[in-house]
Amino acid sequence: MLYFQSSIDSLDWKEITAEQIVDRVTRNVKPGSIVLFHNNAEHVEEYLPGILDKLRSDGYEIVPIGQLIMKENYHMDHAGKQTAD
Repeated sequence: MLYFQSSIDSLDWKEITAEQIVDRVTRNVKPGSIVLFHNNAEHVEEYLPGILDKLRSDGYEIVPIGQLIMKENYHMDHAGKQTAD
């Protein structure tokens, strides 16, 4: 199953450090997680490479959201979770 909405908010919109953002995301990510980032966040150039490197070294594959969204034979519940039919 997949949550169409983000399942982890990086909180990059708050006034927290790049290190706190890296820790928050890498500690909470699970297979199928969708992480919410903002391209205009203050520390994006600092935290994003570290997060991507860490997740890749942990065996995760980083893919665009379009590859995760089911396009056929699914239903979505009230919480925005996609489940295959």
